[in-house]
Amino acid sequence: MNFVEELRWRGMIHTMMPGTEELLEKGMVTAYVGIDPTADSLHIGHLVSVMILKHFQRCGHKPLALVGGATGMIGDPSGKSAERNLLDEETLRHNQECIKKQLSKFLDFYSDAPNKAELVNNYDWMKDFSFLDFARTVGKHITVNYMMAKDSVQKRLNGEARDGLSFTEFTYQLLQAYDFLHLYETKNCKLQMGGSDQWGNITTGTELIRRTNGGEAFALTCPLITKADGGKFGKTESGNVWLDPRYTSPYKFYQFWLNVSDEDAERYIKIFTSLSKEEIESLVTTHKEAPHLRALQKRLAREVTVMVHSEADYNAAVEASEILFGNATSEALKKIDEATLLSVFEGVPQFEVSKTDIENGIKAVDLLTEKANVFPSKGEMRKLVQGGGVSLNKEKLAAFDQVITTNDLLDNKYLLVQRGKKNYFLLIAK
Repeated sequence: MNFVEELRWRGMIHTMMPGTEELLEKGMVTAYVGIDPTADSLHIGHLVSVMILKHFQRCGHKPLALVGGATGMIGDPSGKSAERNLLDEETLRHNQECIKKQLSKFLDFYSDAPNKAELVNNYDWMKDFSFLDFARTVGKHITVNYMMAKDSVQKRLNGEARDGLSFTEFTYQLLQAYDFLHLYETKNCKLQMGGSDQWGNITTGTELIRRTNGGEAFALTCPLITKADGGKFGKTESGNVWLDPRYTSPYKFYQFWLNVSDEDAERYIKIFTSLSKEEIESLVTTHKEAPHLRALQKRLAREVTVMVHSEADYNAAVEASEILFGNATSEALKKIDEATLLSVFEGVPQFEVSKTDIENGIKAVDLLTEKANVFPSKGEMRKLVQGGGVSLNKEKLAAFDQVITTNDLLDNKYLLVQRGKKNYFLLIAK
């Protein structure tokens, strides 16, 4: 497979330094992408760079994932309006291990293949680098004029930041440039890849390599992913969409991809999956014939959820979706775990009820009118139950005065009440 061709049809190339394609055609190339370790999980904003590394390895090249332990302590001014918090070494090491575990789902780190992936941390070579060494080894090669011309610096200086640009941030591009030089000299790494906002930092690295030892290095960037409506990709009302299930449940993760627009689904399925060009073209055609069936979104959600989580998590997410939007049975409801249950019914009205009342046995009509305000009156509830319009844990309530006991509780704690087709209520027994 030709790496550049693969990225090109997927819409994953923004800018590429002349000579990059020729370099890649000569044989196995080592390239790296920098990853910010300020959290112990990646989020889907990182996925574009990770997918680039994945395609790179699939095409026979050697990927390096550089965790910016040193640069993460400083913060990159590119696209930011404020400096980030500085992290201590213990936190960075913890984050690095968590990130490697996540990357292992995309990259082969452990085989004997010559192009197996490696994880490197720039803290390892920067922590003993004195300021005098840095000034002599790096500072003398790159002029202030060259650094000032970078877009990321200009934007911050021209008023995007309230407090201007600190010296720490100004030197960031030199630190990133030194990473490239170090990997060039120790790993024969000749290519750096990243988002288009990194172009200035990456090319400072190629320039440092050229000025330091006359070497030739290259740069390739991908577009920054946006939504068709111009909104920021990967952000929801509750914040980032994380790869770690502790922060974003597999159900919510699946729902994120399932709910993208048709236009976005057509772009994202090329970027965030390894499906072939032919298969994607066929899916696009199928989707356009019957857009209401959302074939693109369903396949995109499946591919990304299985890749990031697992087949079992994907199946559980689909079953959970059926509970809310389909005709799922009480058996399906009983199978889902507590975290997924709470994810699915986040935002529906919730009532706390006394567990003691339920342990003693309580009539449904008393529970749902007096203890929890699901129905405004007993008469209204009686009518709806007689018409078959009330369900408890996805089973029709047979009688309005049916006795509810702890045997009816999900996870020994929850009762799911459905009034009509779309009105859900979650009772929490405490």
